[in-house]
Amino acid sequence: MSRRATSKDLNLKWLELFQICAQKGSLQAAAQESGLTISTVSYHLRSLEDHLGVELFNHARRPMVLTPKGIAFLRNIDEALHSIRKAKAEASAGSIAEASFLRIGTIEDFDSDIAPDLAVFLKAKMPVCDFMYHTDSSHAVIRMLRDRQLDLGVTTTPSETMRDLQDRPLLRDPFVVVLPLVDDQSLTEIVEGRTKLPFLRFSSTLMIAQQIESQLRRIGVSAPHKFECSSHQTLMAMVAAGAGWTITTPLHFSRAKRFHPKLRMHRFPGKTFSRTLAVVSTPDCSRSLVDLVDSKLRGLILEHALAPLHKSNPWLADSFMLVS
Repeated sequence: MSRRATSKDLNLKWLELFQICAQKGSLQAAAQESGLTISTVSYHLRSLEDHLGVELFNHARRPMVLTPKGIAFLRNIDEALHSIRKAKAEASAGSIAEASFLRIGTIEDFDSDIAPDLAVFLKAKMPVCDFMYHTDSSHAVIRMLRDRQLDLGVTTTPSETMRDLQDRPLLRDPFVVVLPLVDDQSLTEIVEGRTKLPFLRFSSTLMIAQQIESQLRRIGVSAPHKFECSSHQTLMAMVAAGAGWTITTPLHFSRAKRFHPKLRMHRFPGKTFSRTLAVVSTPDCSRSLVDLVDSKLRGLILEHALAPLHKSNPWLADSFMLVS
């Protein structure tokens, strides 16, 4: 490299932007994630290369490609940046009211009552904080957490290990069978496909659908694909109209209050199964903040879902519960 290294101190912002660019392979993507302009990101990267006196990227390639020295540099700073972020989070753990930025992702299950109440609560607790709330599937929320596009999320716990994320179990949500109120056929006959009432599915891309299909395969039940959708409200409307039956969870069912008079919820016949919802955070997210969100969520879940459904369906008390 012909440029002469300067005596200017190494800048943390240079390292953070270098890491993002290395992960994303694009100045534009790095600019979007950091909130800076492309020219500013480019300036910081050039400043880092000038300081080190080496080329970290092959600037003639698109997408951006690390040079061998860039690969070695990234490997050495990854752990250091993780430690710095963790230290910053621990240092600010006792000053939640002074937090300035928070990105939260939740699954659709909390959209109607719980997430709005959580947002109001957090805004009161953190008055100077800029919030970003994102609703998506569990797969998408976990991916955004891993890409550091979110700080904290509420998702279904996946079957694979979280690895670089920290999860705190929140709710055990058992799978149940929901039938039209007018249906008088045997529950076992319906689940085993020995009636004409069709099975209405969640879209196969959703984690909840994959859990249901795995359980049906385990018990040897095969239902034809006649209808599937990603909206639980639509599924409940279809069942309430007598168009079929479905497998869902009490938390999902609690959100479909307008359809409850036309529905019946039953314990899953045979061997029961459930999903676990968890508060998931990045390693550098403040522990005090995770504690705050976890505590408030537990109260909201109890108020909006557990208490009402335990009252109307007492048999759920031993399976639909908060977990520690």
